[in-house]
Amino acid sequence: MEELKFLEEQQVAPELIKRVEEFRSQYEVVPETAGRIVKPSIPFYGKNILEMAIAGLLKGENLLLTGPKATGKNILAENLAYIFNRPAYNVSFHVNTNSGDLIGTDTFVDNEVKLRKGTIYQCAEYGGFGILDEINMAKNDAVSVLHATLDYRRSIDVPGYDKIDLHPAARFIGTMNYGYAGTKELNEALVSRFLVIDMPAQTEESLEFIFQRMFPNIKENARTQFIGVFLDLQLKATNSEISTKPLDLRGLLAAMKIVETGLSPRKAVTMGVVNKTFDIFEKEIVEDIVKTRIPADWTRDDVYER
Repeated sequence: MEELKFLEEQQVAPELIKRVEEFRSQYEVVPETAGRIVKPSIPFYGKNILEMAIAGLLKGENLLLTGPKATGKNILAENLAYIFNRPAYNVSFHVNTNSGDLIGTDTFVDNEVKLRKGTIYQCAEYGGFGILDEINMAKNDAVSVLHATLDYRRSIDVPGYDKIDLHPAARFIGTMNYGYAGTKELNEALVSRFLVIDMPAQTEESLEFIFQRMFPNIKENARTQFIGVFLDLQLKATNSEISTKPLDLRGLLAAMKIVETGLSPRKAVTMGVVNKTFDIFEKEIVEDIVKTRIPADWTRDDVYER
């Protein structure tokens, strides 16, 4: 299996890989949810993190992934759903997310009132992996309905309807960033329902793995320079010299892709990274980093082998 070969390459414990295979065999996927099983666009690198996450999910636990921007929280969540071969249900929390969005609301169909199932309800019903993005931005009303879902009861009580029990394969993976506008501390009752993984910053090793997997025909010098752009930005952000807005791994990888079409590498990185900040002084700092790494006269042939 391609998904599990990816684990073998990172030397994840064979016993864990074996148990993932057993999990995949034990829980079939309902045909109508098969379209929710999507191969992640970015692979996740990190043996220790993968082993912790897989071990927790195998035992029926839910995960909370914490850490600053660009540490791969959502990438890991997407990879885990794919590794376990489960449909993914994404919930992006914000100040207007309410319990109806999660569980469901009444709707009028064929002259009768029926429940329009929410994301959490569908995830529970079909044994999906629920990815709860920015869970620390949720209102108390929204979070409170998760308590019985996430703890030993593993159930959802739908007002006016019936209680449903979670499918045995259902799991929930929450993500949260520190210190963003609109975020708040999670209450202890909610945190106690998760195993918490503090995500480490990207390293040269982890970025090498991602770039080699996604761009196998990239030239070594070009790979070194593009990785250097991200690491330089990460250092500046860590030292509070710039914000995390231009620290965008997805943006950098998107720039790499459009270079393949023939666009100038400098222009591509400007679109994918530099223009992510709208502060003129910060943009100058980011531009200086890019200029030291990516020559203005570089073309596609300086980046990729033919």
